[in-house]
Amino acid sequence: MQAMVLRRPGQKLRAEALPDPEPGPGQVLIRVHACGVCRTDLHVVSGELEHPKLPIVPGHEIVGRVAALGRGVTRFRVGERVGVPWLGFSCGTCDFCRAGRENLCPNARFTGYQIDGGYAEQCLADARFCFPIPDSYQDAEAAPLLCAGLIGYRALGMAGAGRRLGLYGFGAAAHIIAQVARWQGRQLFAFTRSGDGAAQQFARRLGAEWAGGSDEAPPEPLDAAIIFAPVGGLVPVALAAVAPGGTVVCAGIHMSDIPSFRYALLWEERMLRSVANLTRQDAEEFLALAPKVPVRTTTIPYPLAAANDALADLAGGRLQGAAVLNVA
Repeated sequence: MQAMVLRRPGQKLRAEALPDPEPGPGQVLIRVHACGVCRTDLHVVSGELEHPKLPIVPGHEIVGRVAALGRGVTRFRVGERVGVPWLGFSCGTCDFCRAGRENLCPNARFTGYQIDGGYAEQCLADARFCFPIPDSYQDAEAAPLLCAGLIGYRALGMAGAGRRLGLYGFGAAAHIIAQVARWQGRQLFAFTRSGDGAAQQFARRLGAEWAGGSDEAPPEPLDAAIIFAPVGGLVPVALAAVAPGGTVVCAGIHMSDIPSFRYALLWEERMLRSVANLTRQDAEEFLALAPKVPVRTTTIPYPLAAANDALADLAGGRLQGAAVLNVA
């Protein structure tokens, strides 16, 4: 099979021919049709997320069809369309797993980081961590739902039920969760890179009643803010923008260091919290919700061989929506 492979962090992916994988017990072999390009992939390739399995095939927003079943798999049938997200395994026995918090499992393994992912024509996945894809979505449309959508959904839940919601960084995750927030009846305020008029227009088209630079104050205090941009300097900015009792959620797997700030920004019962990974329950809930909203993803297609170009465009802030590799 053809795959894009990371041999050493900081280097570009290499196109390679790899042996066709065979499913072991509990696994499914998936013929990949589309794979989203996530900012977490960028952190893996650049080396900001340390200690990946090497070599590694990145990609954890995978949509494809089951090509073969490993021993003991009864959940899916050959030919069924499935999606594979970031969380690829949890132990099921630790305190976190038993409490329904498998996203914090110390033995968890992640797709495209410790398990070869979807920048390839085929991949293997634990059948317990795969999900049916709603029929209303084409392959490329569904791919961003599997991380940008799931992480955004978990972050939105952590933000609470406040009406005035700020989104810092208006990329793949924000453009999905903005639609859910508007469907819920919230007021939406979008913050982009300073001077990025195209991104601000994009946010307004998706229902933001105000859009401006992340260096600007919103026209009224926010009840909550979600930071999707991996920029630690936005934490004190967002804390200053939320009202007393408000919540700031850091939604990225990786973020640059948070600068020191005055305690007054946190005082008055403001809350700062992070999102770590996702659970299977998140996936089941969000994939059932997305067609009801309905969430419509904006995608920018790339062939598998152009994965490095997609990552470069993501790093350069040149995308409105989500990059997706069209594999088959």
